[in-house]
Amino acid sequence: MIQNLRTLSILSICKSKLILILFLTISFSLQECVAQQDNWLHYTPEKSQSKGKKIVLISGDEEYRSEESLPMLAKILTQKHGFETFVLFAINPANKQIDPEYQKNIPGLENLQNADLMIIASRFRELPDEQMKFIDDYLKSGKPVIGLRTATHAFNFSKESKSSYKHYAFNNSEADWKGGFGGLVLGETWINHHGDHGKEGSIGLINGLQVNAKNPILLGVEDIWVPSDVYGINNDLRNSNILIFGQPTLGMTAESPINRKKTIMPTAWTKDYQIPNGKKGKAFTTTMGSSIDLLDRNLRRLIVNASYWALGLENEIKADADVDPIGNYKPIMFGFGTHIKGKYPKDYK
Repeated sequence: MIQNLRTLSILSICKSKLILILFLTISFSLQECVAQQDNWLHYTPEKSQSKGKKIVLISGDEEYRSEESLPMLAKILTQKHGFETFVLFAINPANKQIDPEYQKNIPGLENLQNADLMIIASRFRELPDEQMKFIDDYLKSGKPVIGLRTATHAFNFSKESKSSYKHYAFNNSEADWKGGFGGLVLGETWINHHGDHGKEGSIGLINGLQVNAKNPILLGVEDIWVPSDVYGINNDLRNSNILIFGQPTLGMTAESPINRKKTIMPTAWTKDYQIPNGKKGKAFTTTMGSSIDLLDRNLRRLIVNASYWALGLENEIKADADVDPIGNYKPIMFGFGTHIKGKYPKDYK
């Protein structure tokens, strides 16, 4: 009898210790999960509204304030269109704050592993291999990509870099990866400012050719005006469908006259892509897309429509769909060193 009681007592103690260990393990795991998610934003739609699709939006540029624009877009895509969204930021590991000028860290790229769409607005990033691998694996799977503004030159690697992904650099000249990520996946890399940067805006003119007469991405979209200048394009984009042409304007307001001395350039297009050893996918690119550009409703509609198209839901695009920002969206003017210091991802929630 005494022996049985001792055995039961020992078993009870062991069970209590096991429960404590499990509790501590779960507690630490939850703390780690919360700590990780502090580095990015995650929005989930109402179950009744959910379309069962996951979109990862990647910011990280020094000039055009994608840390402001992508949270705004994510909230529209989630709360008004039923997509689950994740917004990733350039994070300075020293203080865990958003720092677009820190080019070597974008936490949360592992969310691409089961994503249905990647929207990227980064500029000249030199990410470590363990982060680049998630982007590379995503593209090899042939899943869709939307590139905004500086995504044409999203990556850059120093000559001394030993990265396995140096071929992603905007200035790569190798035949299979000419122009890096921008050249191969999106259709163009960084060329130049065709408009007078900071002095000329651009008007986006819809390509009215018959091929676009019923293009779902253009449904409900009218001419666009943005403060960002037109980017130069060297590629002929012969394997692309140009949706919007950009014309520089003599001034930085929507009323500014067109600069007739400058030619038009493609500013939005779609194309198929396929990286070496990967499956074929589709991409939408617009060289518009600074945070202040997205005050223009037609540009927001263009990007929301492109998201539906990329996800194979073009039949659900509506010309009058709600694309207005949620809450007060007050982006600051683009420029280097102008990002608001001391911000954490949660501050854009």
